[in-house]
Amino acid sequence: MSEPTPAPAAAAPPPPTSIPWLGLLAVLLGTFISTLNTRLSSLGLADIRGAVHAGFDEGAWITTAQTVAQMLITLVAVWLGAIYGTRKVLMEAAAAFAVISLLEPFSPNLQTLLVFQVLGGLATGFFIPLTLSFVLKNTPPRVWAYGIAIYALNLEVSLNISASLEGWYTDHLSWRWIFWQNVPFAVGMVACLFYGIRPEPLNPVRPRADVFGFVFGGFGFALIYAALDQGNRLDWLNSPLIVGLLSAGLILLIAFCVHEWFCPYAVLDLRVVLEPPLPRMLVLISFLRLTILSTAFVIPQFLQTVRGFRALEVGQALVWIAAPQLVICFLGGFLLRRLDSRLIATFGFMCICFACLLVAHGLTPAWGSDQFIPSGMLQAVGQSFALSGIVFFSVLHLRPQVALSFGAALQVARLFGGELGQAFISTFVRVRGQVASNHLGQHIQIGDGQVIQRLQAYGAATARAGDPSSAATRGAAVLNNLVHGFAVTQGIIDAFVVIAAATAVTVILIVTREAAPPGPASHVPVFAPRKAAPQ
Repeated sequence: MSEPTPAPAAAAPPPPTSIPWLGLLAVLLGTFISTLNTRLSSLGLADIRGAVHAGFDEGAWITTAQTVAQMLITLVAVWLGAIYGTRKVLMEAAAAFAVISLLEPFSPNLQTLLVFQVLGGLATGFFIPLTLSFVLKNTPPRVWAYGIAIYALNLEVSLNISASLEGWYTDHLSWRWIFWQNVPFAVGMVACLFYGIRPEPLNPVRPRADVFGFVFGGFGFALIYAALDQGNRLDWLNSPLIVGLLSAGLILLIAFCVHEWFCPYAVLDLRVVLEPPLPRMLVLISFLRLTILSTAFVIPQFLQTVRGFRALEVGQALVWIAAPQLVICFLGGFLLRRLDSRLIATFGFMCICFACLLVAHGLTPAWGSDQFIPSGMLQAVGQSFALSGIVFFSVLHLRPQVALSFGAALQVARLFGGELGQAFISTFVRVRGQVASNHLGQHIQIGDGQVIQRLQAYGAATARAGDPSSAATRGAAVLNNLVHGFAVTQGIIDAFVVIAAATAVTVILIVTREAAPPGPASHVPVFAPRKAAPQ
């Protein structure tokens, strides 16, 4: 009697042939909201602190609370997305975020505001990990490059228009609109998800809840992020709080990694994350977040500290990075399907490098927003091409089924890369400014003839009628402000040089990597035979 023939394996579902435009708009709105909300809270922090009567030290936790919550919920977002599908999870998260944003400005005190910030971070923490999964599973492979380019557009635009928005809100409306502006975006996201995506059937085989992974991984990432965010303010390892946060976070993450490696129902598939070339790509994304700080942090730091600009005036410099993205992203998507994505990413990082060196070569304390426009245009091209090139290169190595794990890893790399970069750059600028101030101070001696003449000139220039006795004090104050401005400027120049050097490391990591395998998302390269990349 012959043995029964085994049943054939179930065929993989065919890739989608149509583009769910409303659904694509919804998940990209989520990416936009997540970055914009964090950035707006940072730029409008002084107004928010004043509204809840919080001092500088306690108010510093306002932005930390939100991003720490995003780190905490990332792994849970991946698990819930696998069970209930992108549509249901994102709809509920967006609806919750709309309600939270509506109520948050009515917080009577700092404690209530912090609770709302944590809740808002938990809601927006679902947005980014599920975005790439939706793009890969619900759009035809031929448009993946454009979806990823628009994903990069969202991150870059929201990061660089926030200063202008925050300044406009505080000047013409109220600081409350820093939160209320999220309501129409979140409601629009819910509407696009409801009408643009069909309800997804529940996963018949529900993955077992990895409670150990949720708790140890989530809290490990959150504690380390909190330490990085507050480290510069509390003087790093000289603070027992920072030492405690780092120690506890590292212990939890080590336990998390050991558990995930051996756990048969791990929430985060470390084998996917550690499979080449993804580790290198995640490092590149972290480096990219460092280079983006040249515009997102260093330029506002200079304009606000040295020139005393308000947020609206700072935004005039950053908007030249955001506006060109509307054209650059589609150009990037077009090129990604026709050229090697390593070439696109390398070109992007080289543009960032040249932009940083351009500023470092000419920066003086007299610079205003207009002087940053040439470098800002280069940054616009560089940041968009670099991010979309790296993500697309990674996607070509992925199966859509593992996109959730990659989305979670991308979220961690994005947040940690940005926070590590900001912690390093803010500390670097502060220390280099102190060194420059010390060197300048050594050339200003009490009793020196030139110093006396300069003090007299400053005192005369700021003379007040009927108050000649304070001329020397006013002159000394002006001289002190000038020395401080030159010292901060030198620290900013050094920071741009360091960021430019970091791009050299990223280029080395890119060009030493083998080309991605041809896949359904790639087009026939213009320099390759026609049969190399079948559609």
